[in-house]
Amino acid sequence: MKPQANQFKYIKSRHIDNLVVLQAQMHDFCYGKHSHEEYSFGVTLAGRQDFYASGAFHRSHPGNVIIFNPGEVHDGHSGLDDALHYKMLYVHPQQLQPLLSIAGIKQSHDFQISDSMIDDPTLRQHMLNITSLIESKTNDKLQQECELYQMALRIAQRYGRNLAEKKDRKVDRLLLKARDFMHENLNSEISLDEISLQANLSKYHFLRIFREQFGTTPHQYILNLKINRVREDLEAGRSLDDSVFQYGFSDLSHLNRRFKPIYGMTPRQYQKHFLSP
Repeated sequence: MKPQANQFKYIKSRHIDNLVVLQAQMHDFCYGKHSHEEYSFGVTLAGRQDFYASGAFHRSHPGNVIIFNPGEVHDGHSGLDDALHYKMLYVHPQQLQPLLSIAGIKQSHDFQISDSMIDDPTLRQHMLNITSLIESKTNDKLQQECELYQMALRIAQRYGRNLAEKKDRKVDRLLLKARDFMHENLNSEISLDEISLQANLSKYHFLRIFREQFGTTPHQYILNLKINRVREDLEAGRSLDDSVFQYGFSDLSHLNRRFKPIYGMTPRQYQKHFLSP
């Protein structure tokens, strides 16, 4: 029997900015290690979803909820011969963190969910309700906003009261300063020496603790940032050729090789999802 084709469909909310659904069917596709700037909530619908995140390997069966925090490095593939079906909901921190604060999370800025995979029927249902509303392209903005708040409330119920205060260690502040420097100079050629200088550390010491903190090297982190910026440009309808040039890719083939292992399709195919009537 011929294996089913890999299929990826992205649908953007008409009413809430930076809220996107992915419908995915995977047979032999493997995501490369990457991260998103959004919170990513997934539900495995059929098959088994194998992935690496938070320093460990996980196996998600139908009904499980998968969670990736912003900037969290992960990958993914089907763990069985049968096709994997799942949905992902990408929620930008600008949308979720204010709701978490209202729901009772203290210090909601840079809030991290401690679990990569959970069995929570309530959270799963709210997430699937939101994805259904976006997929149906309903005009009920209020319903989407209410479901998103219910989802934030469930997260607060699970994690708010157990949230430990993070120690404001000097090394953490300096690493964040170096990270911000990379964001601010994304379109410039910057060296490891320049980045590590922001943290007042030798470059190889910096390289080690940066990888421990963020799960990736500074070079991979910057590359991932560029891919995220390209994606935003594509959704906004900007020229693909301009994005190739602006973010320092040698040519479109180079961008394709970096983009497809993260989004399951080429940049041009991805843009069609958002520009098609």
